[in-house]
Order: sequence, then structure tokens, then C-alpha cells
Amino acid sequence: MDLTSKQRAQLRGLANGIDTIVQVGKEGIGENLIAQVNQALEARELIKGRVLDNTMLSAREAAEALAKAARAEVVQVIGTKFVLYRQSHKKDLKNPIVLVKGKK
Repeated sequence: MDLTSKQRAQLRGLANGIDTIVQVGKEGIGENLIAQVNQALEARELIKGRVLDNTMLSAREAAEALAKAARAEVVQVIGTKFVLYRQSHKKDLKNPIVLVKGKK
């Protein structure tokens, strides 16, 4: 699923109010981190992550690798932080994100 610019803008606005819950450290991207990202995306749909200084990956590289592994979309990368989005498959999610419809 490719996000439109309007949808990215909507998700960036929603991401302003959330805390960073994923950190990529010197271990890089492993199975445990991917599992953590999958669980967080399923529960929240939108997550914010951070790349620590002691890692060999840039924030863009880490975000793209995690997005590919978790079948998510990279919403934005700023400095050492990144935002990922994936629509949840849970039917009982409290506040699902409803994306705006827009042309590409």
C-alpha cells in the first residue's frame, strides 16, 4: 500500500503526539526488534522509533529495513527518529486510524 501525500501529512500530524517506543541500537535490526515492531504496529498502527548513536545504520536505512520486515510504510524520517504505519488487522482496536482519501 502506497500512501498519498495527504495521508502522509495526516499520519505525521498524528505522530507528533506519540512517544518513541522502538530503539535501534548497536545490535542493529534483529528478530526480537522485528517482533516488537510487529506487535506495536498491530496494537497501535502508528509507531515512532529512534536510531541510537552507536548503531551503524542511518535512520532512513533502519526505517526502510524495519518497514520491509514488518510490511509497513515509512511515514517520515527526521534526524534520528522515524515513523512507521501499518493498518491493524484487529477488529477490536479502540481508535483505528481512518486515512483520508486522496489522489497521488
